[in-house]
Amino acid sequence: MKNFFFLFFGACFLLLGSLSCAKVEENEESSGLPSGEYTPELLSSSDSSGAFPSLAGLVEEQKHSVVNISTTSVVKQGPMFPNFGEGDVFEEFFKRFFPNDREREFRRKGLGSGFIVSKDGYIVTNNHVISKAEDVQVVLYDGSRYTAEIVGQDPKTDLAVLRIKPEKELIPVVFGNSDKLRIGDWVMAIGNPFGLGYTVTVGIVSAKGRSLGLGAYDDFIQTDASLNPGNSGGPLFNLGGQVVGVNTAIAARGQGIGFSIPAEIAKGVISQLMEKGKVVRGWLGVMIQPITQEIAESMGHEGTDGALISDISPGSPAEKAGLRRGDVVVKFDGETIKEFTSLSKLVAMKAPGTSAKITVVRDGKNKDISVVLGKMPNEDSPAVSRRDEDMKLTDITPDIAARFGVEHQAGVLIADVSRGSLAWEAGFRPGDVILEVDKKPVASLEDYNRITDGLNPGKKYLFLVKRRKNTVYIGYAVKKEK
Repeated sequence: MKNFFFLFFGACFLLLGSLSCAKVEENEESSGLPSGEYTPELLSSSDSSGAFPSLAGLVEEQKHSVVNISTTSVVKQGPMFPNFGEGDVFEEFFKRFFPNDREREFRRKGLGSGFIVSKDGYIVTNNHVISKAEDVQVVLYDGSRYTAEIVGQDPKTDLAVLRIKPEKELIPVVFGNSDKLRIGDWVMAIGNPFGLGYTVTVGIVSAKGRSLGLGAYDDFIQTDASLNPGNSGGPLFNLGGQVVGVNTAIAARGQGIGFSIPAEIAKGVISQLMEKGKVVRGWLGVMIQPITQEIAESMGHEGTDGALISDISPGSPAEKAGLRRGDVVVKFDGETIKEFTSLSKLVAMKAPGTSAKITVVRDGKNKDISVVLGKMPNEDSPAVSRRDEDMKLTDITPDIAARFGVEHQAGVLIADVSRGSLAWEAGFRPGDVILEVDKKPVASLEDYNRITDGLNPGKKYLFLVKRRKNTVYIGYAVKKEK
């Protein structure tokens, strides 16, 4: 009898479980909710299986336009021990026991990617891939290798154009419109990560308009398509096979986060580099800052959109046109200014001599002002001191301050530092502001040159440097150009 009850209740339990499962399946079917095999309409494949579409055809079409780039550069490495000066007891000690401790040179290999933009051999890559390189080799998909000529470089957008002399016509890429990209769109990267050869990764557009603090022209596409060292300079494709970005950076502290230069910025730069070997940008001559909520309330300005003019360069197009400190730029040539940084990008994309209409808010009223843009001053070689071969130094003008995001007007700005050089190893970085040398104040390049002229060659002196919100001391022996 006892066994009978166990069998009876067990059968009932199984029957109820079967009915419940059937009811759940019926409810899912009638509700229209996606099951595991559901494929969104935009991603549906050509067959009826509901599988995610293969990108093999897209890869097959585009792989011949992507190249591998290898570089060789000469890097100087300083001595292991500091120079204490003639007659110093430590100097004599190190000379005696380490007689071969001197500056050395060695060759460094680099890897990157690029893509073909013309049938006759023009190739685009990142400037940082080929910067300082003495030899640049390009390897096509079929394995053929060519020595490349550097046609032009633009450090501000980190783009460069190379040229090879191919034996046959090449297959160039087709550019798309990056402005039409939406967050969530699928993208594909092809490159040469870690020197492994052609590698394809896929992801989505995670964000647009990202700024990494690398310069005034930051405006990156963020993607979760895997970008690794060696991918730099490679193309970012949409699913139509068009290039919508140039892969340029990865997040050092994040995984699966990469950044690409939008095609709408890259196209103009590439065109100028191919034609002239350099980029000439329009110049307005204003220093701008964002409008915080507190500033907006103080000025009686509605919202925080626009770019607040905090200073104007003397003799600049802005001054000639009648722009004033305190004006809020809300439109430039019909384009609404939401983020203050977008003004610099819009101006830079215009050619010098171009007329533009600027809408500003002044005393609570909109005012239209016509301006003729000038040429970015010292675009080819900014007021740079050539006294130190490891660093490029410049006076701090309002434009330089805005471009590098520095607040100090006094001092000397480090515009560039050669990677691997003695200055780099000492700790100097682009964007640093030198305030003192050997405990003497430095207000300008003239001061810097005058002070360093009196320094003993090879001896290390104390430099006081402003870096963002902090000040640091650096010991360094000035290395004057020959």
